[in-house]
Amino acid sequence: MTTDGTEATKVRRVKDGWATEVRDLLAAEEPMEIRLAAAHESGSRVETVAVTMRTPGDDFELAAGFLFTEGIVRRSSDIQSIEHDNETPSRLRHATNVVRVTLREGIAYDAARAKRNFFMTSSCGICGKMSIEAIKVRDVAALPSCRPSIRAEVVEGLPDRLREGQKIFAATGGLHAAGLFDASGTLHSLREDVGRHNAVDKLVGEQLLAGRIPLHEFVLGVSGRGSFEIMQKAAVAGIPVVVAVGAPSSLSVALAQEFGMTLVGFARRGSFNVYSGEERVVGVLA
Repeated sequence: MTTDGTEATKVRRVKDGWATEVRDLLAAEEPMEIRLAAAHESGSRVETVAVTMRTPGDDFELAAGFLFTEGIVRRSSDIQSIEHDNETPSRLRHATNVVRVTLREGIAYDAARAKRNFFMTSSCGICGKMSIEAIKVRDVAALPSCRPSIRAEVVEGLPDRLREGQKIFAATGGLHAAGLFDASGTLHSLREDVGRHNAVDKLVGEQLLAGRIPLHEFVLGVSGRGSFEIMQKAAVAGIPVVVAVGAPSSLSVALAQEFGMTLVGFARRGSFNVYSGEERVVGVLA
């Protein structure tokens, strides 16, 4: 594997009936184990809370973003340190695939709930009203009702700007992207990963560790569909507007409506659909 999240392989490329052997780049995919360390009355305890398939890179941000969007930590100050765990043996191939997050003394967490949340979200095992209620009880900060406002032409241009920033996708064609934009369409940060939810967690983790949460003045652009997981993570991070290249699900629309979020799907030059929060999209003729 290279240091840029890609892996080289040989392929037989067939064109017009002729086969040639060429070198191709693939998006790298490896498991990452997230371990949580915290002090308890019985002493320090280290537990695995999740194993996710991801594109190596920005692993500390991914761990922080996952723990935050799943409600295990509430702020960056809950985290004392993030490091690769080289002390405890793991079945994973490389030590760099194991990340240990140590919580500050006095920060409590429910390990069973953390594991249950990860299992259910990764296997799509939760549904409907229970899913949305589970987010509401976590005291997610209220979103601003009328901002940011974003012009229709900016919405249409976000997918192109997102694609322009995807360096690994340009080389492999195999990654999702999550980009953080301001209302003028300026790209502030972008993360790529084989998992769409991982890309968002990397982006949110970066902002969390920099102390910028909540992200009330920003727009999240995603290269795939507007899934429930994407909307959940955006809501927790305080992002009012989500623009997706693909379709939303019925549950993601319900979540957007419940939290007062703007959800745009099928965004492309010349058209897009607004499923919720149309008041934030301006410059549209009725």
